[in-house]
Amino acid sequence: MTRHVVTKGTPGHMAQATISGAPDSQNTPQAQGSQQAQGSQQAQGSQHAPGTPDPEGLLARYRSLAAATGVRDELLEDGHGIRPHWLDLVSSVTDHGLDALTSIQNRVGRLVDDHGITYNTIPGPGVSGTGTVRWELDSVPYVVSAQDWKVLEAGMVQRSRLLDLILADIYGDRSLIRKGLLPPEIVFGHPGYVRAAHGITVPGPHQLFFHAADVARFADGEFRVTADRTQAPSGAGYALADRTVMSRSVPELYEKTSPRQLSNFARAMRLALVEAAPESAEDPLVVVLSPGVMSETAFDQAYLASVLGFPLVESADLVVRDGTLWMRALGTLRRVDVVVRRVDESYVDPLDLRPDSHLGVVGLVEVLRRGVVTVVNTIGSGVLENPAFLPLLPRLCRALLDEDLLLDSVETYWAGDPASLSYIENNIGSLLLRSTDSREAHVASTMSQAAREQILARIGSEPWAWSAQDRPEFATSPVGPAGHHDPREAVVPGAVGLRLFDVAQRVGYTPMYGGLAQVLVTDPLIDPMLSTAAKDVWVRSEQRATPADADIAYIPAQPEVLPRYAAARVEGVSSPRVLADLFWLGRYSERAEDMARLLVTAGDRYQEYQSKPWADGSGALPVLLEAVTQVSGTGPGFTAELARSQAIAEFRSLTLDATRPGSLAQSVDGLQNAARAVRDQLSVDTWAVLSRLDNALAGLAAAPATDEAPLWTTQSAVVGSILAVSGLASESMVRDPGWFVMDVGKRVERALQLTKLLSVTVTAVRIPVTETAVIESVLAAMESSVTYRRRHHGRIRLAAVADLLLFDAGNPRSLVYQLDRALEGLGRLPGSTGTSRPEALVERMIARLRRVDPEDLETVDPTGTRVDLADLLDSIHASLTELANVIVDTHFTLPGGTQPLWGSGGGRILS
Repeated sequence: MTRHVVTKGTPGHMAQATISGAPDSQNTPQAQGSQQAQGSQQAQGSQHAPGTPDPEGLLARYRSLAAATGVRDELLEDGHGIRPHWLDLVSSVTDHGLDALTSIQNRVGRLVDDHGITYNTIPGPGVSGTGTVRWELDSVPYVVSAQDWKVLEAGMVQRSRLLDLILADIYGDRSLIRKGLLPPEIVFGHPGYVRAAHGITVPGPHQLFFHAADVARFADGEFRVTADRTQAPSGAGYALADRTVMSRSVPELYEKTSPRQLSNFARAMRLALVEAAPESAEDPLVVVLSPGVMSETAFDQAYLASVLGFPLVESADLVVRDGTLWMRALGTLRRVDVVVRRVDESYVDPLDLRPDSHLGVVGLVEVLRRGVVTVVNTIGSGVLENPAFLPLLPRLCRALLDEDLLLDSVETYWAGDPASLSYIENNIGSLLLRSTDSREAHVASTMSQAAREQILARIGSEPWAWSAQDRPEFATSPVGPAGHHDPREAVVPGAVGLRLFDVAQRVGYTPMYGGLAQVLVTDPLIDPMLSTAAKDVWVRSEQRATPADADIAYIPAQPEVLPRYAAARVEGVSSPRVLADLFWLGRYSERAEDMARLLVTAGDRYQEYQSKPWADGSGALPVLLEAVTQVSGTGPGFTAELARSQAIAEFRSLTLDATRPGSLAQSVDGLQNAARAVRDQLSVDTWAVLSRLDNALAGLAAAPATDEAPLWTTQSAVVGSILAVSGLASESMVRDPGWFVMDVGKRVERALQLTKLLSVTVTAVRIPVTETAVIESVLAAMESSVTYRRRHHGRIRLAAVADLLLFDAGNPRSLVYQLDRALEGLGRLPGSTGTSRPEALVERMIARLRRVDPEDLETVDPTGTRVDLADLLDSIHASLTELANVIVDTHFTLPGGTQPLWGSGGGRILS
């Protein structure tokens, strides 16, 4: 289900406003050269190519809308002809019309869902939780000519070099402040300045490792930077994912246009991260430190970690001991050499920075001081995001690089400068006001006169803490359906901003050939970088390159890789946190499957018997409805004499209501949340299956409550999707500790569901016709009907049922099979001794089952209860519950007590 939201971007995070996806760019050369002369001629007139009409007048409509804006348009040259680098795209759109473009947009949306690309919206004050929404990606990419890219690339790389030198000076000898080139208030008054970071350096020639800049073309045709992102830049993962979506959505157009590729940027980043390790690291381990699954850009972090091939970790996965940073692995610790920081710098160490932080690692700053780990971007780099830096960059560029600044910034006025303060006071109505020591921002034109006077008074009292920018007037660019959300229009002109990226290497900076484009919100203007959708960025090449050429030119020539990096290898994370999420992933997937199967079986019997209470076997219906209530563990459940409408409402609630513990929807939600927490461990195909799960439940929610057919088909669809998830896990995941833990969770949950179901349905003796119907339903719910019929030719006997469902080691649905698999999985975990408490519990259960004769389970007491069967099932169920808790306590609980941070001689204590 797609929801459209506009959210405010924050420093260090994408200024992305929606649920939408943003395009990335790539590095594949594209054909322009010889086509440009012909293209210029074809671009004229109301037809997009000679003899090919514009079927729905889309181009004429676009020209009319663009002319009404009165600003430069990226597509149109002199308001009429099409710019050569847009010709391929325009001809494709105008050849097929609005319906085809809508179809492509739907295809893009499906692929976004299949890849699980999401954005977490952060609620306003007083609202708890987050909202996970689809990343909305416009089907019309943003096309950049080769000439424009030269300007952007040169300006971006120069800007990174300049900011790198400024950052090194701020946390070094501070010569820029001493010489009067950099006002101290801009540095020390900004929350991004971290005093504890003074003297901490990153190995290698660059202190600014990863740089992103928000850029837009303005109405006068010039590109300008609206903000630099230097703290923990986000968006590169979205860019890479969106390129995959677009290349699959419009493969013919993609191949024809041949935009420059992105893949080598990921290779360059990976190499640079390995090279950033301290010299003492022989086989560097790099990790990506995330705030967690509820972070706004959780997908971006996980996807980037997956592409780079590095573990995605959270604070609970890391620990400082003996003056070194370690990653927790099951039964051991692994030394960490490089941390890609996606946690805001003030939160990375509750000991030296924010004491209330739960996102950081105690002692990390001290480890950095010792030079035994590298954190990028380095702590304190956020100071460069102060907008007050923007007007100073031309002078600093001349002073530090002896060069003119190639890529201008948006006109910015720092109130600490008297002349700028005077300008702000005299022109406040046309300005955007920003606090330099917080994220506070105001659009003065939307404020009352009293509010303006109040803000001017605040600026006058602390001028160093404020800056202002002129209201931006952006150029326009083609925006497709996801960007304008108007079903009547195909493509309209709209403002588009870019986020460009580059990464430091031994020689200079390597850019991403493209970036993250965003459809900007300008009416009403709330913030100059709010967006409603994202767009892929297609950078054209001057000449079409051969595949071999395309694979060469991404990364500048590098010195030969040192031997210690050549064998750098990263294994999966097996920290207690990751293992716990995988354990619950297994449990929730099994719980969802079992509940869906039980609902399907009970629904079949309901349809068969509800209107025929006299039919043979109708007594099984209340037994099965009670089983649904008991197994789900949620009330009030089915009552003895439910009217038809009430029963359907209960079935629907148990399927759709995620707030009901034990419901199918609640189990699916648990599965989705556990999967998001270990996104980097799962394949893209897994997200396609989970997307189908979401769509199935959303379709049922949209159907009339009185329509039964969607209810039953949805439950069956859920079973199919969960089986697909299980198949992917079985056939696609490496058999590492995480897989075995996930499988153990699955086995424990299946055994719990089985023992509970049998306890509710077959421990009481009923008349033969009812007992037969109940047992046949139980066999169906446990996916064992075919095997039973083949073995026993349809004759129902409790001992035979117990033999198949409890004692048959060859039946993947039997109890003993689950225990055997659980014991094997526990034995494959690192540090397993064969005598651990979880293993001992499983062995005791298996031993008890081996002592039982299925014939004995048919014994009935005077009350009509199969007492031996009931005792066995209750005992095993209690032991399974204990086993689940013991596994959590044994393998997933972080160590308690105190540990020395710096070894025996240290003074600080880790609690």
